[in-house]
Amino acid sequence: MLLVPVWAPMLLGLLLGFVPVVGMEPMGEGRSDSEHAPNSDPGPSSSGSNCSELTVKLEFSSGVVEHEYIVGFTGYFSAKARSLYISSALRNSEHGAVEWHIVPRQNPASDFPSDFELVHIRQASPSSLLTLEDHPYIKRVTPQRKVFRTLKYIPSSEPAEPCNATRGTQSWQSSRPFRRSSLSLASGFWHATGRHSSRRLLRAIPRQVAQILQADVLWQMGHTGAGVKVAVFDTGLSEKHPHFRNVKERTNWTNEKTLDDGLGHGTFVAGVIASMRECQGFAPDSELHIFRVFTNNQVSYTSWFLDAFNYAILKKIDVLNLSIGGPDFMDHPFVDKVWELTANKVIMVSAIGNDGPLYGTLNNPADQMDVIGVGGIDFEDNIARFSSRGMTTWELPGGYGRVKPDIVTYGSGVRGSGMKEGCRSLSGTSVASPVVAGAVTLLASTVLNRDLVNPASMKQALIASARRLPGVNMFEQGHGKLDLIRAYQILNSYKPQASLSPSYIDLTESPYMWPYCSQPIYYGGMPTIVNVTILNGMGVTGRIVDKPIWAPYLPQNGDHIDVALSYSPVLWPWAGYLAVSISVAKKAASWEGIAQGHVMVTVASPAGNDSEAGGEMTSTVKLPIKVKIVPTPPRSKRVLWDQYHNLRYPPGYFPRDNLRMKNDPLDWNGDHIHTNFRDMYQHLRSMGYFVEVLGAPITCFDASQYGTLLMVDSEEEYFPEEITKLRRDIDNGLSLIVFSDWYNTSVMRKVKFYDENTRQWWMPDTGGANVPALNDLISVWGMAFSDGLYEGDFTLADHDMYYASGCSIARFPEDGIVIAKNLKDQGLEVLKQETAVVEGVPILGLYQTPSDGGGRIALYGDSNCIDDSHRQKDCFWMLDALLQYTSYSMTPPSLIHSHSRVTPPTGTERPLPQRLEGNHLYRYSKVLEPHLGDPKPRPLPACPHLSWAKPQPVNETAPSNLWKHQKLLSVDLDKVALPNVRAYRPQVRPLSPGESGAWDIPGGIMPGHYNQEVGQTIPVFAFLGAMVVLSFFVVQLTKAKSKPKRRKPRIKRPMYLQQQQTTTGKNPGV
Repeated sequence: MLLVPVWAPMLLGLLLGFVPVVGMEPMGEGRSDSEHAPNSDPGPSSSGSNCSELTVKLEFSSGVVEHEYIVGFTGYFSAKARSLYISSALRNSEHGAVEWHIVPRQNPASDFPSDFELVHIRQASPSSLLTLEDHPYIKRVTPQRKVFRTLKYIPSSEPAEPCNATRGTQSWQSSRPFRRSSLSLASGFWHATGRHSSRRLLRAIPRQVAQILQADVLWQMGHTGAGVKVAVFDTGLSEKHPHFRNVKERTNWTNEKTLDDGLGHGTFVAGVIASMRECQGFAPDSELHIFRVFTNNQVSYTSWFLDAFNYAILKKIDVLNLSIGGPDFMDHPFVDKVWELTANKVIMVSAIGNDGPLYGTLNNPADQMDVIGVGGIDFEDNIARFSSRGMTTWELPGGYGRVKPDIVTYGSGVRGSGMKEGCRSLSGTSVASPVVAGAVTLLASTVLNRDLVNPASMKQALIASARRLPGVNMFEQGHGKLDLIRAYQILNSYKPQASLSPSYIDLTESPYMWPYCSQPIYYGGMPTIVNVTILNGMGVTGRIVDKPIWAPYLPQNGDHIDVALSYSPVLWPWAGYLAVSISVAKKAASWEGIAQGHVMVTVASPAGNDSEAGGEMTSTVKLPIKVKIVPTPPRSKRVLWDQYHNLRYPPGYFPRDNLRMKNDPLDWNGDHIHTNFRDMYQHLRSMGYFVEVLGAPITCFDASQYGTLLMVDSEEEYFPEEITKLRRDIDNGLSLIVFSDWYNTSVMRKVKFYDENTRQWWMPDTGGANVPALNDLISVWGMAFSDGLYEGDFTLADHDMYYASGCSIARFPEDGIVIAKNLKDQGLEVLKQETAVVEGVPILGLYQTPSDGGGRIALYGDSNCIDDSHRQKDCFWMLDALLQYTSYSMTPPSLIHSHSRVTPPTGTERPLPQRLEGNHLYRYSKVLEPHLGDPKPRPLPACPHLSWAKPQPVNETAPSNLWKHQKLLSVDLDKVALPNVRAYRPQVRPLSPGESGAWDIPGGIMPGHYNQEVGQTIPVFAFLGAMVVLSFFVVQLTKAKSKPKRRKPRIKRPMYLQQQQTTTGKNPGV
């Protein structure tokens, strides 16, 4: 009992010692950075007890700069040589002397040879540009492009809260490639629908993302990014920012005389990668190279990027983060330079885009095979609503898109460095991108043999180690969520090899393999195309040896499918494609079951310098294939989607179908059933229809196999042979459904826009649809659409409907069924800002062709009600009714007896729409070609022919589950253990004035706003630990006092010793 007062002061001292040291926060007050960003509102940075919760609103626009051209050369030449080549080429111009001069570029790359020149050519003619391209040392001449980025930081509407409080955060706004602000239309008319309006996301307590991904495990092993050069292409960085200790170089590539960040975005990105305190980055000891490529007005040029990319190659940058993007994958100088960067072993990490949840919204360069494209998730591992979805649209209409993003990671509510000090939280894939870039930098520093680290091997490690998210398909999550520790294990046991993405094809696995898993295959259907990416970690260039081998598993009915393979002749840089076309053999026309096999691919690359001269490294990979086969469905259930006649941006200006969409002027999502018509496809599948895609002319399919041909939002022209065949097919029983859109030449001239920055007019190449071409197609039946432009709400068959910038039916057979509604004249509103209601606008027509056994035709003037892009009210019920009519000749009673039924129009009221004079559709058309100023149809191309691979059957049992942990050939994760973690004690140094009380070195748990919950729980554990220690000592001492003392037993001496002592007369001492 007397011990309690003795230990009480000691216990009190322990508690008083633990609480302030672990739980106390540095004092200070955040300050606003808004005065440094005149065009943005960065909001307060946080260095006190409150968090700065900000939303990033990101938009991109771009255009061609008048009279300026980027002249690309076949190699790197001095400034004098480049000038001589251009002068020599233009001297030989047919138009005599051409007024031109080289635009000076004052930047760090000016003193080095370059592979391009920026030239101002006054009155440049096509012939003078062709003359330039004819020079043997000039590769390409393209217009200079100006990028305009709108980047705004929007503070949360709620008051600041402590960082350990659970709260929501607003999502960002869509990052669209063009803005329509310069359209001279009344502001009252243009009103966004709000598809990307702010929404609240529930998420976990905000924490430092590096620790959530377990970067501290690698820090404690001594890996902090040392020796890795990482470049940040953004808005710059302040010179004396307290979060960074290893900024090797800051360069300015803009026309402004500053290196500092006036917006805060570049600082935030750099902080996620390499901050050393507070909101800590992944690789604080990495060599940070800051490239300022955006001005404070958020302007950049293609030439700035090209110069900066060249300088990055010169400086031997290892990792490059690019938190920008856009849909223009045909900006050749930019795309080519990205290829050159990765060919020089620069690992590029780029944001996949902020245009979700719509599919087909991937941004470039993240959609390239050689770039790591990053999508975003929240802290509950849900795909962020804003994160762009696949597939890629490069390959349309003849092929199929690739799987992107490659990987996903946290991009919602991530904390990073403030513009001058402190931290802030932002959301967007531009935030997720530096998370992966920081992880890649940290991973690269853990590899002893840096020669093994390249864009392919790093991507292989990331996708093979990624954790798949349940219930999410591959076009949303790619290969899954970033797993830093598993990636470390793989990368440190890596041997150069090839791999595939995706690593297997399983058309039965749902939902990951959507859309392949959504529809079984059958005999007579269009081949199912899977676009597989080959990653070659052995070298920047490679080739496929011989031909890929198709090996069907006989016990698993592999001989019931046919496989055709096409592939890249050269794998460069680091990657190529393998297109797998799968079809059902004739003998399985009435069979149902599962068929399996695999494709073997051998990749060869030139051996390294330490190998024998002329030697090659080879790697063989297996692609398992598993499909579900069903008997061929009846003709009435088969719907064919016409993809061939859909055009999209890039390369031309194809406007949106809904003119109300102010901030989204371009039709760039591919118009595919698996992109912006995904919901319509899902609905048709749920109704039992089988939907196939036609990626070739109408002359290339067997119409007797299909009940309905579906044409939606067609912008392309038609070959004369297509028009003839379609008439014959409909006479023989094929039915046709056409969803049109607006087309009015006066409105097209009105919606052209003049970009004040680039001094360039942008004129649409068609309207929402190519109505004159559609009229040519259906004129044989006495049908035509008008050039009227209408919108409005109405009710049809007890369904609420919205007509969004649609056209009307101008002419229809007298024995057909026509439905009319009262709508607003949107064309008048656009042209004159006047409002008028037009009564009895014909919008829907149904017609049975007169031939015996002939098909049926249905026309509707607007496609927005089945398009995911800006749909307000869907009309899937009407599509069902039209398919019942076309497939089964069942006329909907609600339409036959509708009070909106009117007499079919004869087309005499107004002339039919004509093609816009001087349009440039021929530049992008697959049908037209220029001919003396009047474009003419090209010769009809041959139908695609697949060469089926010769099967090499395997008499063995196929694996039952194709998806395991995606392992590289030489790595078994079960056998790769983390090394012993040694103590890595943080070094503490005195703080400079104005610095926050955070530790410098990334070892241990760092106090700061992101881990307040840690600071609040440690005192509790300290108290419990002290009590345990106290109890132990009390028990031990109590036992010691209560035990009776025992006397030691006296040892009896032996007899012979006693006798000896007696004889000598000595007494023993006691």
